Amino acid sequence: MIILTILTLIVAISLQKNKIRPILFAKLTSIFLLFSAALSFNVLYIESIGSGIGIYSGFYQVSTISQSIDIFIYIIGAFILMPWFTLKDRIVSKSNLYRWETVAAPLQYIRRASVPILSEYSLIILFTSLGGSLLLSSSDLISMYLSIELQSFAVYLLASMYISSHDSTSAGLKYFLLGGLSSCFILLGCGLIYSFTGLTNLESIYSLVSVPTSFLNWNSADSLSSLALENNTAGPASGYLLGLILIVVGFLFKIAAAPLHNWAPDVYDDVPTIVTTWLTIMPKISIIIFLLELESGLGINLDSVSISFISADNSFSYFVLLKNLLLISSLLSLIIGTVVGLAQYKIKRLLAYSTISHVGFLLLALAVNTEQSLESLIFYLLQYSITNLNTFLILLVFGYTLNSFVSVNGLTYNNKSILDIKLISELKGQFVSNPLLSLSLAICLFSMAGIPPLIGFFAKQQVLYSATSSGYFFLSIVAILVSVISASYYLKIIKVIHFSSPSTLKDNPLGETSNGQSEKVYMTNTHSMTISVLTLTILLFMLNPSLLLNSTHLLAISIYNF
Repeated sequence: MIILTILTLIVAISLQKNKIRPILFAKLTSIFLLFSAALSFNVLYIESIGSGIGIYSGFYQVSTISQSIDIFIYIIGAFILMPWFTLKDRIVSKSNLYRWETVAAPLQYIRRASVPILSEYSLIILFTSLGGSLLLSSSDLISMYLSIELQSFAVYLLASMYISSHDSTSAGLKYFLLGGLSSCFILLGCGLIYSFTGLTNLESIYSLVSVPTSFLNWNSADSLSSLALENNTAGPASGYLLGLILIVVGFLFKIAAAPLHNWAPDVYDDVPTIVTTWLTIMPKISIIIFLLELESGLGINLDSVSISFISADNSFSYFVLLKNLLLISSLLSLIIGTVVGLAQYKIKRLLAYSTISHVGFLLLALAVNTEQSLESLIFYLLQYSITNLNTFLILLVFGYTLNSFVSVNGLTYNNKSILDIKLISELKGQFVSNPLLSLSLAICLFSMAGIPPLIGFFAKQQVLYSATSSGYFFLSIVAILVSVISASYYLKIIKVIHFSSPSTLKDNPLGETSNGQSEKVYMTNTHSMTISVLTLTILLFMLNPSLLLNSTHLLAISIYNF
């Protein structure tokens, strides 16, 4: 359905670009995503979907987990698209641009004040959604790489879409260069695995490595690689290990897991908030679930599989090594995301480090790799996406209501989109003018901190319980401590909003005088309804948790027993 939608929009944009407003394309894309979610839900009724259905010569495999997460991706994608058509048409209408130009308003300020919505942006959203969906179903190294690149290139375009902003352009270039580096790691890992096994299909690779004797005792006549084994040396095993580690490192880079996180705060802060919402949620959903499927599909289950290779004087399990890689990344993400976040005064940089801390919890659940930890991983990912989405939707509304005007009296805005909230101090006293939005934001921040009885508390409790049940007491203690510490910078935002004096409003908003200032912008009913539903979900989850918990439990069982 997504592919048909892309083809339809390409034809519509090429033929009717000047007759159809860009906002209409955004609305249609949101509707198509919701319809795709309904079709994915209908696929779950196929009886053989539980064991997986191979399509396109085995390059993709449709399973219960892939279709379930597809439904979630499409719904979240439709919600993220809603701010694209939140702004009133008068902000981007040609008549207002003409009126502003007649009063000698600088054109550069006009461009920064409006939100440029191009018809092609809907196509970019569909391409990155398609890439994430294909990544979830990938069962081959080739399809995996093509899917992650399809998703990544679309996200690079989103990050650099504000071409009139120097910061947005530099952020998109930085994201592209570092994202390309992570893609090189993934491609190199795929090449190493293929060179040492002669296979690209993940199921075939799993079948090969699940037989240690044959895998470790290839000779020069039987080997599919150019390296022969003599006396049980570790050629294929070590090469397979290195390739697998490089693939995992590349994916950790893309989800901004420490110590590969340095690009995330800069990119998230410089790109527009509308794009930051997409960057912090959509790539992480598909990549985390694919790592989960990769871990389960390749048999990385330390309780039942142990494939060792012989070094000079010791025997190591490369499953243990890969698991330790995830645990180390989880530990660093928890510490760095919390400690460095304490010094932030820009709200999007603070939320970027908060995201890194949440990635630490996700990696902890991924590394534990038990049925209970898989359930906690899926549940944590769902609540993280909902909470993060609601937080950024609220910040967008604050930006629209506070900064939706243009100054013509010499006021400059350092090359940034003035519709964005940049500093935490800009939210001073917003509880007075926007009490409901302020309370909704406070609920989201409390949920991120893990305050009971909000949904974030239950997610962290599940991850910590699964970790302690498997004996990871040190990491569990660290996770508890960083959760307590991180509450301080969430409380800092809440304090500024609820207990600080309101900032002095800028003079002469456009539309009230004749000096060329702009009109106020208010959120639409769709935007307000979305915020209301997400806030009530976060707040009232404890009243009826069975639906979501039972769903995640069934998904965990289907993955663990796959």
